[in-house]
Amino acid sequence: MYEPIRTPASRGSVPTTTADTPADFPHRSREEELDIQLAGHLAALLAVTDELRATAPSADLDTAAARLAQQVARLRGGRTPVRAPLAAAPDKPRPTAAHERAHALAGRALLVAASRADTSAAILAAQRMDAHAAALVGTGELSATG
Repeated sequence: MYEPIRTPASRGSVPTTTADTPADFPHRSREEELDIQLAGHLAALLAVTDELRATAPSADLDTAAARLAQQVARLRGGRTPVRAPLAAAPDKPRPTAAHERAHALAGRALLVAASRADTSAAILAAQRMDAHAAALVGTGELSATG
C-alpha cells in the first residue's frame, strides 16, 4: 500500500507529505490547460501551413498563416509564435501528406476550441479543415463523403 513520505518536520501523530504544501507544483485551471493545448495545436497547424506555403505558395495559405499566428499569439498572451523561414525545401514533401497532417491538426484544434467555447479559433480551425479536405479531394486522396 502507499505510505506517505515523511518530512523531518512531521513530529506529530499525523504524518505530512511533501505534496501537502501548495507551492510544490504549479496549479492551472482547466481553461488555462485548454488554452495551452489549443495554442499548441494551432502552432503545429501553422508550421504545416508554412511548409505548404514553401512548396506551393498561395494567397489562401498566406492569409491562413497570418490568422493562425494571430490566434496563437492571442492564446499565448501576446507572444508571437516561432516561424520557420519561408524557403523552398530541396526535397519537397508530398503535398497530400502535408494536407492530411494539417487536416488532422485542424480537427484537434476544433475539438479543443469547441470544448473551451472559443468561437474565433473554432471557426478558423473548421475553415482550415474544409480547405485541406478540399485540397485532398482535388488530389483524389480523400473521398467527397469524408
